Amino acid sequence: MTRTRRRNDAGVRLWRWRSNPLRRRSDRLEAWTVLVAWVLAALGGVIAGLLAAGAADRTLAEQRAEARVARAVLTERAPSAPQVTTEGSGGDTVWAMVRWTAEDGSRHTGRTEVEPSAAAGTRVTVWTNRSGELVEAPLSPTESMFQAAGTGVLAGAGTAATVWVCGRLVRMRLDRRRLAEWDAEWARVGPQWRKRMTG
Repeated sequence: MTRTRRRNDAGVRLWRWRSNPLRRRSDRLEAWTVLVAWVLAALGGVIAGLLAAGAADRTLAEQRAEARVARAVLTERAPSAPQVTTEGSGGDTVWAMVRWTAEDGSRHTGRTEVEPSAAAGTRVTVWTNRSGELVEAPLSPTESMFQAAGTGVLAGAGTAATVWVCGRLVRMRLDRRRLAEWDAEWARVGPQWRKRMTG
């Protein structure tokens, strides 16, 4: 009983692929649309995810390679409490001016996050690029791996969802077309059928 029901269920799902006098051209188009949409969603999602993860991983690796640790000195006393600035706040840290020397010997100044109430002259660690400009601390290899994986998952899911939505839109259009064909056929056959019923 269960095997028969499973065979019947599979037959119902695959009826558009079988030869059938009731099958219309729009039914065949819908069958191909579903197949192509599923294949493109699966393959496109995987490929887009892998490409996005690879690109994110390369970008993060370049940021790690570009970043340099530098020793900086506070040029002023740090505020005692975080202030609301355009740079935002790091929670328990405050923004203050620091001075550092780049690898090429050039001197630079800029604002970075430090401990509250730190005295002028306090040494702090900052991250710079090859030009000696301040940058954010790069992600560790493990953090980069997780971020690249997350980027890949989002890109893959977005691609698959986009393909699936496009497939649904095509199927909706085919449904409207099929209903229009049925209406036209009923307008042609309906009056003859009613004559037979009343005759």
